[in-house]
Amino acid sequence: MLVAAAVCPCPPLLVPAVAAGAAPELDPARAACADALGLLAAARPDLLVVVGPGEEREHGAYAEGARGSFRGFGVDVDVRLGRPGGDMDAPGASERRLPSSLAVAAWLLERTGWSDAPIEGLAVGEPLTPERCIEIGRDVAARAERVALLVMGDASACRTLKAPGYLDERAAPFDASIARALDQVDLAALRTLDTELAYELKASGRAPWQVLAAAAEEADLSGALLYEDAPYGVGYLVATWS
Repeated sequence: MLVAAAVCPCPPLLVPAVAAGAAPELDPARAACADALGLLAAARPDLLVVVGPGEEREHGAYAEGARGSFRGFGVDVDVRLGRPGGDMDAPGASERRLPSSLAVAAWLLERTGWSDAPIEGLAVGEPLTPERCIEIGRDVAARAERVALLVMGDASACRTLKAPGYLDERAAPFDASIARALDQVDLAALRTLDTELAYELKASGRAPWQVLAAAAEEADLSGALLYEDAPYGVGYLVATWS
């Protein structure tokens, strides 16, 4: 059963070496992410599942020990999904490279010194239907007696003229609705997100949020929104459920 969840954005810019001179701009987001991960540790889960957008058309699992890198962004930074001393010999741990969203999650976990429970990664593809997300979420929640989720994903990428998706007047209301749903643990609002609108607004968190909504169906959790901003025209949200 799900006992806690943290929702974080997944831009590689969260890694200071990637952001370089612009790194201080995301310090509040990094601090909020650290607070959210602290809540996950306090929940004392038996298993932590990290869910984020990936390139797969459906979904793909990543074992503890899977490696990722930010070398594609011009920096010599490598990460590993898992605790110090975790199972580096797990099948696929060395072969499959983490998608960027899970690499950012691995960096956040390393930064906060996570060592509390085994970790698994799950990348969900943008084309995944809400119905399939719900199936996956229910399966994740049943993986252990006490499951925690770290859910990575960005809101719209269309908040300003310089945003990756240019300015779209629908973006700010869309992001506000997501922030409200995360703050209030509104599972119905997340399950029924407009998938076409989310795609048009380049909201990478749509599928991960719907996995979370399904995982939390029997959990009776309370929410808190820790951070909400769009410093680069992309909506970044940090929230906790416990």
